[in-house]
Amino acid sequence: MTRIPLLAAALSILLPIVAAAETMKMAVTTSFQNSGLAEVLLPRIAEETGVDVELIVVGTGQALRLGEAGDVDAVLVHSRAAEEAFVAAGHATHRTPFMYNDFVVLGPVADPADVTGAGTAPEAMARIAAAEASFVSRGDDSGTHKAELALWEDAGMVPEGTWYRPVGAGMGASLNTAVGMGAYILSDRATWLNFDNKADMAILFEGDPALFNQYAYLPVNPAKGDHLKADAAGSVENWLVSATARDLIDGYRVGGEQVFTFNAEQ
Repeated sequence: MTRIPLLAAALSILLPIVAAAETMKMAVTTSFQNSGLAEVLLPRIAEETGVDVELIVVGTGQALRLGEAGDVDAVLVHSRAAEEAFVAAGHATHRTPFMYNDFVVLGPVADPADVTGAGTAPEAMARIAAAEASFVSRGDDSGTHKAELALWEDAGMVPEGTWYRPVGAGMGASLNTAVGMGAYILSDRATWLNFDNKADMAILFEGDPALFNQYAYLPVNPAKGDHLKADAAGSVENWLVSATARDLIDGYRVGGEQVFTFNAEQ
């Protein structure tokens, strides 16, 4: 006769715990998802903070527009100038850099533009343009696209002509297009290493400081509406700069190679 009241009492204790779990929306760059890192970090975030992070996977430009509209609680992107403008405009309260990797120039192993002989990343791009070798651009206002445009600018040119192919797509789809065409492309290293359809493509240029690729977390300004989950966004931010995050990020490997480096201030 006492079992039902005891069960009810147990449920009354458990239900508040279940109700405390929260879901927040985070707009993230496609490389965060395509690299496989999201699958490592998100379960631990949920386990240790009680926050389930729902990803909206888009390019950096679109991620920031979602934040500006108040449609997400935070953004995780990789384009410093755009991020700083986002904060300056009041769309985020601050910007927290927490990890980096690098960009690489990919192309067919035959390397018709002799990209491997370039001394700098802008020179590598200039060689592609001079040879009018096919180049696939994401063309989607993503962080990778912005980095590519900066390299063209540093090379002193505006890419145009039939050899230059903007596709308006994410990193994975753009890589598939480049592989299919045997074209050059700029990619973040992590996505490339985690990409299955490599065919006869390879990294042809890497290591220039201009290819540094910083990632940052920006909580959307809660003044944009009461619907925004500022506390949850803060909990996720605190976790991303923690020792646990450092160990998972630095320990993440693709093909035995470390592809991200934690660099948050602690």
